[in-house]
Amino acid sequence: MFHFDGKFFHTLKHLVFRPGFIPKEYVAGKRMSYLDPIRMYLFTSAVFFLIFFSMNKSDDGMVNFTGDRRLMSKMERLEYASILHQQQKAGKADTLALKQLNYLLDTTYRVVLVQDDTLPKPDNDSTFLIHLDDQNYLLSAYRLKKGQGDIQVNVGNSWLEARIREKWKAYKQRFADDEKAMLTDMIGSFLHKFPYILFVSLPFFALILKLLYIRRKHFFYSDHAVFTLYHYIFTFILLLCFFFLIKINEWLQWGVLTFFSVALFLSGGVYLYIAMKRFYAQGWAKTLGKFLLLNIIAFFLIIFLMLVFILFSVFQL
Repeated sequence: MFHFDGKFFHTLKHLVFRPGFIPKEYVAGKRMSYLDPIRMYLFTSAVFFLIFFSMNKSDDGMVNFTGDRRLMSKMERLEYASILHQQQKAGKADTLALKQLNYLLDTTYRVVLVQDDTLPKPDNDSTFLIHLDDQNYLLSAYRLKKGQGDIQVNVGNSWLEARIREKWKAYKQRFADDEKAMLTDMIGSFLHKFPYILFVSLPFFALILKLLYIRRKHFFYSDHAVFTLYHYIFTFILLLCFFFLIKINEWLQWGVLTFFSVALFLSGGVYLYIAMKRFYAQGWAKTLGKFLLLNIIAFFLIIFLMLVFILFSVFQL
């Protein structure tokens, strides 16, 4: 344990303050004093995503329902509206009942039912606790956007397009067309796939370096992979510091912290540039050209991988 700790912090010190030094030493065979890149990558990535997910939990006040959530059918709306109407005629309907009646009869609203044993207390004018068919429900009304539910989008007739349309329809029904809940779920799904995107991008990033330095025959693909691993490790550490600064700034509201956050984020590019210069031992101008090309290709690579994972998510909805 102490052996691991000693190597980790010794490696971390040189990794952070001497760009490109650790991968150069490792490739040169001087490895005894440093933690190998695979173990260090697994450790730092685990710590990073553990903290990252804990810092990015939804805190927008949305209620996370544990029960069944579904749209109220037209028949159910009419039946419950009839009950409320009878109460109104008998003089037993209060203000809340009249509001419910208006929502039920107004076709510009979509009405959602949530069944749960521990229903939260409604906190707005369009959410009500009701008793229907011997069950307790939370009734929520959402105004439809203009044309929503009426427009049929022609997305083609291919198998893939039909599959996407089918899955999207099921996804909307699952969240009862609650756009806020759908967006939150999509963001959460993407964040949970983000570690996989980074992991999958690793060999491609190393391959890009291999192609950029293809004339330097003494660098093997494994050498580029070592450089990539240590670069990703540094990136995790940098992003952790960046997110911590953002959180501290949210609490303290110090404008200077915003400046430091931006400067810290941009320093990642400077670090990579210096690391490439030291590791591959080429001139500053030539390294700059390859640095820019690397970032452009890597950007499109990440976009491509994101699209692949989004497409994969469609079939898991």
